[in-house]
Amino acid sequence: MIPSGAVYLVSGITDMRKSIDGLSLIVADVLEMDPLSCAWFIFCNRGRDKIKILFWDTNGFWLYYRRLEKGRFKWPKPTAAGHIHISSQQLNWLLSL
Repeated sequence: MIPSGAVYLVSGITDMRKSIDGLSLIVADVLEMDPLSCAWFIFCNRGRDKIKILFWDTNGFWLYYRRLEKGRFKWPKPTAAGHIHISSQQLNWLLSL
């Protein structure tokens, strides 16, 4: 699946036990963005070996989860607003590790 909108890496550490409701609250309250937009929101855990991707598609949320058995995801530095916008190419690179 290819994102149709912007892709945001959420800075900070996210509790991977959070489900769609908890992650969409982070998007709405912390990032002050609309979780129902066509943007993708990517969350990472403390160990940087797990990510969750939340996005809205037509009539419901998708939640994608990935765990690395070895290594860590490389996470860029956030902006002053606390989130990071990446391109589709950078997303492919992130997911291809």
